[in-house]
Amino acid sequence: MFLAQFPPLSLPPSANANSRLLVPSPATCLLPPPRLWFDRKLNSVLSLPRPSTHFHRQRISCSSSAMPIQATSSSQLQDSLLYSRAFWVSKNIIAWNVDVGDGSCYLYASKVASLSVTDDGIQGEDVTIELEEESSGLPINVIEKFPHIRDYRPFKVPLALDAENLLKCQLAVATYDSGGKCINATGLQLPGILDELFSYDGPLGAVYSEEAVSLYLWAPTAQEVQAHIYKEPVGGSPLETVQLVEADGVWSVKGSKSWEDCYYVYELSIYHPSTLQVEKCYANDPYARGLSSDGRRSLLINLDAENLKPEKWDKLADEKPDLLSSSDISIYELHIRDFSASDNTVHPDFRGGYLAFTLQDSAGMLHLKKLSNAGLTHVHLLPSFQFAGVDDKKENWKSVDFNILEKLPPDSAEQQAQITAIQNEDGYNWGYNPVLWGVPKGSYAINPNGPCRTIEFRKMVQGLNRIGLRVVLDVVYNHLQANGPFDENSVLDKIVPGYYLRRDTDGLIQNSTCMNNTASEHYMVDRLIIDDLLSWAINYKVDGFRFDLMGHIMKSTMVKAKNALYNLTKERDGVDGSKIYIYGEGWDFGEVANNGRGINASQLNLYGTRIGSFNDRIRDAMLGGSPFGDPLQQGFITGLLLQPNNHDHGTKADEELMFASAMDHIQLGLAANLRDFVLTDSQGKEAKGSEVLTYGGTPVSYASCPTETINYVSAHDNETLFDIVSLKTPMGISVDERCRINHLATSIIALSQGIPFFHCGDEMLRSKSLDRDSYNSGDWFNRLDFIYNSNNWGVGLPPKEKNEKNWPLIQPRLADPSFKPQKSHILAAVENFVNVLCIRYSSPLFRLRTANAIQERVRFHNTGPSLIPGVMVMSIEDGHEGFPGLSQLDPTYSYVVVIFNASPSEVSFSSLALRARTLQLHPVQVMSNDEVVKKSSYEASTGCFTVPSRTTSVFVEPRKV
Repeated sequence: MFLAQFPPLSLPPSANANSRLLVPSPATCLLPPPRLWFDRKLNSVLSLPRPSTHFHRQRISCSSSAMPIQATSSSQLQDSLLYSRAFWVSKNIIAWNVDVGDGSCYLYASKVASLSVTDDGIQGEDVTIELEEESSGLPINVIEKFPHIRDYRPFKVPLALDAENLLKCQLAVATYDSGGKCINATGLQLPGILDELFSYDGPLGAVYSEEAVSLYLWAPTAQEVQAHIYKEPVGGSPLETVQLVEADGVWSVKGSKSWEDCYYVYELSIYHPSTLQVEKCYANDPYARGLSSDGRRSLLINLDAENLKPEKWDKLADEKPDLLSSSDISIYELHIRDFSASDNTVHPDFRGGYLAFTLQDSAGMLHLKKLSNAGLTHVHLLPSFQFAGVDDKKENWKSVDFNILEKLPPDSAEQQAQITAIQNEDGYNWGYNPVLWGVPKGSYAINPNGPCRTIEFRKMVQGLNRIGLRVVLDVVYNHLQANGPFDENSVLDKIVPGYYLRRDTDGLIQNSTCMNNTASEHYMVDRLIIDDLLSWAINYKVDGFRFDLMGHIMKSTMVKAKNALYNLTKERDGVDGSKIYIYGEGWDFGEVANNGRGINASQLNLYGTRIGSFNDRIRDAMLGGSPFGDPLQQGFITGLLLQPNNHDHGTKADEELMFASAMDHIQLGLAANLRDFVLTDSQGKEAKGSEVLTYGGTPVSYASCPTETINYVSAHDNETLFDIVSLKTPMGISVDERCRINHLATSIIALSQGIPFFHCGDEMLRSKSLDRDSYNSGDWFNRLDFIYNSNNWGVGLPPKEKNEKNWPLIQPRLADPSFKPQKSHILAAVENFVNVLCIRYSSPLFRLRTANAIQERVRFHNTGPSLIPGVMVMSIEDGHEGFPGLSQLDPTYSYVVVIFNASPSEVSFSSLALRARTLQLHPVQVMSNDEVVKKSSYEASTGCFTVPSRTTSVFVEPRKV
């Protein structure tokens, strides 16, 4: 999901009745001097070394730059182990933000998790080990891996310590002053040492051979692991329960070939920091490739089995639509359920699911074919992995009678009340709440058990490929739905607690993405993400990946993923990896902002990677403000300066400055938002894209090449394009004008350099009745109509939770019948969108492949202080006779001029540079049914263009035969 704002949590997300978590308070204590001893029984179980001279108490003086923490009363001692404020960063170093001075520091361990803090000190330990404070700071490699603790003090762990076995225990550290008084105690965060000791590149998950099925699970902190094998997806007793054997943190077992097509669940005995107990956890395999309904059990499914492959599946790579260059990509974002849930031309069993994409003659598929024939290349599917929030079993869904809702007033609150009453029990959710990344979602399959979801997903990819559309999966590796040892949707946090989820310096799970942030800076998280991507690419032959909140993933992970995918070959893997495109949301916020956890995959950091990121600059400049600002703030297309809506934008000078800046931002977006593109800005000065700044002071442009920019004006998040236009434009304008503004917006995106991205339905004036966040608003507010009778405007006030504060703005608009488009408006919008796609693909000049080509060929003409407000004039020049040094790319046209007129009136623009050319209106527009655009004209003798209001006109210069 796109960046949203969430209130801070006052308690750890794992706090519940079973976890015994207390209200946070400082982790300090008063303790007697610790003892240095080893329990003989624990020593034999964990193979710990006997005490040696390495453990003799030493006191080392050091500077006191760290803030000393004062001892507190005994009433606060209970809280100290609920936190993990120290970091075991490598085998020999524990980092902690404390000042020992003349005191000492000790590490404690208990295999049975019996550590506690009382007035008498730390109790229940099996092992006590003295740590030596280092006078120097943390090593460079540690700081690079954990930049957020760069100023912490290092404490040396004895070299002879059997750390591998200690890591299976409850661990704590405590410091004492020179008089033996405890001044600090806390638990430990372990990812650093786990990465150093247990990084692993061997097999994981289920491995199939001719004679056996083997299981491999990475769980270095587990004390014991079993696998329960079941015949059925739910219920019943296990066929077998087998013990896995550990080697270097990996638990494995070789099982019978008869296990194939059975289900399994892991049982782990493991210490969990959220409960301070050794827990018995039941978990799915993180590398599961199949599931039972609602993911209660993992399915032992061999994806190479012939019976799981649709006809000609192995040859699909040869059938895929051509893609000569990534610059040719255009993307259409679509939710699987939205696509067919309301399509009566689809068989009822297939509606809302994978198989709807196999029906070549449904209304939805005919619409996609229309877009594909016009040039659209990729369909981006919202999350399709196993996510929480929708029961996989359709018989459990609740629904609302749409016939009743249809009779209610368009501005009524009753529709949303009925929808939200069942919103967590219906069949709808966007799916940004991952449970398991590597398995298709069961609710989209006819049968969520067995192999159906695998077979049907493959048929969906095949069906889309066969109408000329490649498939992008929306992947959500930045967070997980659940954590802790008991939640049925928790997986990774049961397998290696405290490792997969990113924690703050107190040891509490970070939630800046909205829930349970993952930590790709940890080796095995990075590996799991890349392995998962490769599985989807090879086993499901998808053509691209869109990364949700990509900025929360490390840049190194993204680059590794891109390289791993690129290296896939048709001969070896059945996939041409060079054609796989990856992109995502490069927002820089939360704990990762400004490289707080390492160099993250944010917009500015991705320069030179050829990984795309969404360009919010062009979106905000076009619409006005931002998704988190005042909903009435206007932008370039919505009437700023030219047709005010009575919102206070400041003085006239303020408005003029905002408008001029918006034009600069959009023009840079039209030039692929290249960092080094030189633009003559609104002040008449030449400036690189990186030198033009946003209102927040960051560079507008950041890309090194066109494929690093995803230009868009709307997406699944926030209001639809038609809705936001209806909200921001003045109440009194006509629906005809709003429809033209909608098309103006999509045409700016479609004719820009870089990768254009469209939200499904923008081309049909799609409305969600002004809902700004329809992730759980059901089919009612998310309906699509591919026979073009309705755009879904005015179906009631949008759900209260996210929209109530704007109801006073929304209600009068929904109540006004003049806001609702007619079928003729929708048909015209579809035709205009198809036409602008045809124009984009009529010339390679709209899809230039290099930054240098854009800099050489793209020019903007209505610039500087004397510019005509609301008019952007872009030319693209091809090589032709008399122009040395510029190669010829287009065999048909030698020159293109595009004029975007956002003003409410016809404009004329003259340019000496564009005089005396043989320009004419593009043939697609000449042949269109849009009588307005046909009024566009060009006079060669004066270089004067005339363009109607709210119109995009494309003029081309045909080559001489």
